[in-house]
Amino acid sequence: MNPILVERYRGETLESFHRGAICMVDKDNKVIFSAGDIHQVCFPRSALKLFQILPLLESGAVEKFGFTLEEIAIMCGSHNGEKEHVAVVNSILKKIGISKSKLHCGPQYPTLNEDKNDMIKRGIEPEDLHNNCSGKHSGFLAYCVFYGLDIDSYYKPSHPLQQAIKKVTAEMHEYPEMQMNTAMDGCSAPIFSIPVYNQAIGYKNLTSPEKFGEQRIKSCNTVIEAVTKYPFMVAGHKRYCTEMMKICGSRIVGKTGADGIYSLGFINEKMGCTIKIDDGLLGPQYSVAQEIIEKSGIFTKEQLSSLYHYIESPIVNWNKYTTGVQKVNEEVFENVPRLG
Repeated sequence: MNPILVERYRGETLESFHRGAICMVDKDNKVIFSAGDIHQVCFPRSALKLFQILPLLESGAVEKFGFTLEEIAIMCGSHNGEKEHVAVVNSILKKIGISKSKLHCGPQYPTLNEDKNDMIKRGIEPEDLHNNCSGKHSGFLAYCVFYGLDIDSYYKPSHPLQQAIKKVTAEMHEYPEMQMNTAMDGCSAPIFSIPVYNQAIGYKNLTSPEKFGEQRIKSCNTVIEAVTKYPFMVAGHKRYCTEMMKICGSRIVGKTGADGIYSLGFINEKMGCTIKIDDGLLGPQYSVAQEIIEKSGIFTKEQLSSLYHYIESPIVNWNKYTTGVQKVNEEVFENVPRLG
């Protein structure tokens, strides 16, 4: 049974908790910190986006279409569907000459209630453009346009694009392609099963891709530069990925995935870390990620002060009374290696 990583107290009584696994590897793929079953197989979900873009970056399409780092960042993102996000996705589609109707990620209301409610008040229906994965899908379409591939089936596992992504995924995670089960993600794109350990290796390789050659070095460096320079495109307001990389982007790249995934790449140290929350609830993985960042010592407590609420925060009721607290289980993190 995986250890309890995050606890929720009502008063002084532990009321509920979230178990999970953590794996942190160094540049040689050696496990330097772990908790729980690091070999359990699960799906990276949207944490895979930083790898799904690699075939596009290595195709020559970026140069042909003149994609900016901001546009590359949203191709890696799980954005809120805010107006700035929609504008950047529209810019990508305009550059490749493809209608928004060709996106196949599915209509989705924006993440933030204020944006959703504004659309409802104005009688505007959500579109695929608002989907948190529309940036990724616009990148998929760009790849198809560049190579002259069918754009109506780009999301199917048998499509040459998805086959290229699966090959890159296996390489970067150092995990046999034949052992990866293919399933459908929330946005209808293929997703691949990978052990937590290998997901950590993937993010290590993102920061240290030398073994894969010059082209891969360039593409991985582009991904890191894009998401750390434009973290708003990766998520948006009130989102951990954006808030964390605004402060830590010079040293750390991070990406969330649905069902309890969070992966971190430590840029200078050439290390990777993946977190999987067993119950799949969105939120506890941010608590764990932030605790690991704080324990690493790369940044001071003062620098990280605005992010501390992810580690420990009060639970309040409708009357704004504090009923308890949510916090990480400190005992689990005692041996996180100090990097700073």
